[in-house]
Amino acid sequence: MRLQPRQQILDVWRCVAQYSMRSRTWRWGGRQRRNSISDAEQLLCLMYPAANVSNLRLDEPDSTAKDVLEALHKLGDGVEIPKLLIDVISEYMATYTGEDGTPLFGGGHYFQTADPKAELSEQQLSLAVVDSFATAISLSLSTLGFLKVFSRAVRRPAMREKIAELEAATNNRLSAAMVGLLRSFCVFVFEPDSVPGRALVRTLNQNDEPDRLVLERLRRRLEGVRASFREAKLGLSQDDALDNENMLFECGWSWGVVTGAPEVVTTETVGEQADGVALGAPYLYFTVVALDGISDLFSDRTRVLGLLNEEQQRLAQALQLRWDLTLDYWSAVARFGASRWPLEDIPWRTTDEEESEYFSLLVTAVVLLDLLARRATDDDLTRTVSVLEELAVRGRINRRVVRGDRAIDLHSPGVRLDMTGAEKFGPDMTWMVSDFAVLLLKRSVRAAGLSRNRGARDRLLTVAEEALGHVWRRRLKDGPAAGLWDDPGDLLPDVVVDREMPSWWLTERVIECLILASRTVSESPIRSTRLLEIATDLLGEADQLFSNEQLEASQHENSAMQTTMRGIQVKLVRAREILQERPGTASALVNEALRELDQLAVARQDATRSV
Repeated sequence: MRLQPRQQILDVWRCVAQYSMRSRTWRWGGRQRRNSISDAEQLLCLMYPAANVSNLRLDEPDSTAKDVLEALHKLGDGVEIPKLLIDVISEYMATYTGEDGTPLFGGGHYFQTADPKAELSEQQLSLAVVDSFATAISLSLSTLGFLKVFSRAVRRPAMREKIAELEAATNNRLSAAMVGLLRSFCVFVFEPDSVPGRALVRTLNQNDEPDRLVLERLRRRLEGVRASFREAKLGLSQDDALDNENMLFECGWSWGVVTGAPEVVTTETVGEQADGVALGAPYLYFTVVALDGISDLFSDRTRVLGLLNEEQQRLAQALQLRWDLTLDYWSAVARFGASRWPLEDIPWRTTDEEESEYFSLLVTAVVLLDLLARRATDDDLTRTVSVLEELAVRGRINRRVVRGDRAIDLHSPGVRLDMTGAEKFGPDMTWMVSDFAVLLLKRSVRAAGLSRNRGARDRLLTVAEEALGHVWRRRLKDGPAAGLWDDPGDLLPDVVVDREMPSWWLTERVIECLILASRTVSESPIRSTRLLEIATDLLGEADQLFSNEQLEASQHENSAMQTTMRGIQVKLVRAREILQERPGTASALVNEALRELDQLAVARQDATRSV
């Protein structure tokens, strides 16, 4: 299936509007019932593309594109849509703010139990989770940017007051989410001879070398990361064991606020900072979710519109330090050694001795973020292409699924994550992740946007299009949620889902992929050195022939020949302007000019013979 992000986003928007607006009333809720994550994801399906794709903006009523208005006609016209969004986002902010003004980030029924007969307690359902923090950052920044632009056209005092109230509530939620992510970050320290230590060394030792050599090289590689943690004090519980260079460690985000995490001192209104209960060890899934959410804080749009105040910038800097250290750590581990990378040894094995293709995909996601941040060479990126291709095969993205295939579990019910620490308030709590195909799509598109190698880029786009085809066939076929996700029944045998309610969790992730795809396809084409050499030679020949023809045509200034000469000159000037960035297009223009020059030469020869 071809990537056509703008048209595909509009297709999804049409379905979101159809489901969400009933009898002029906004309809909340999805398969996991209402909670702070699901409702935010429903809003992000509209707000995120409007904030990140320039020709899909909704904040300037007079400039809204006609096809956008057609797709969202259920929500109103160009003036009514922004007003509706302000109303529903305001309702969301009020719903997930406590009586004391503290923003709420509970996971609700996204949390599950390992025992289907057990029920989670209300206290467990209200536990804050990293997914909610990260989603809040994306929604808050999208909302603040929307309000900043839309308010310029507002004159009515009542509407301006409503915008000011929503802006204040959104800023409070944004600050609280940033504080939550700071307190959910952790460093897990362990001995080399422990279970996690032995598991890590087995993962890194791809050449069967003595463990002591592996440990020594790892210690040298992570010296900078270890030293930098002395600077990361804001919201981080320091472990003195980290100062011991003989100890191993992992860093990243746990599933929620970590046990013992200190309160973050801030002048922002963030409400009560509750004690953490989450295990002080990183989860790959929540680490990737946090990294993606934090990246919105550093985007060009956030900077240009000035969406962060001074205190929020301080919190963002603390998050950026953790962002950088996490990328450095996991990229070092995944690409450890001089020969085969541990990342290439699929499936990835975690330090708690769990292994899955899904974990390989998560580590690949972190590596790609690191390569993007460092503007790494294409050689490093090319090695991840085969990893993504292998994961597409193992996940049956481009292969037929048979009954009993273990790969089905990657998609439904998904990979189970134990929320260690939540058992303090009730039964064992779990989190299911079933976005393998969407995550593969997102990372393939991101890698394609990063690659400047034509062969690697084409392979990545092939993986992305195969993943998009898989995902697109999983849309609900009928009912009130038709066109949204997720119905894998046609692709995965014996999988039964609720076809009346959408999964906003998966639908919003598809939207994220399409936004990334829009950035990738809008970039300048990859410049080919071979094409540049050919185009340069062609342009040189055309320039010389054109100069010769000018000498012959000078006596015919008002003739049709002179008009043709001016047209040729325009083509050659344009070809010279775009030669470096678009040598293929420059070649096409030069070829047209050469053809016309040859026609002039032939015409002159015929005229000479007839004399």
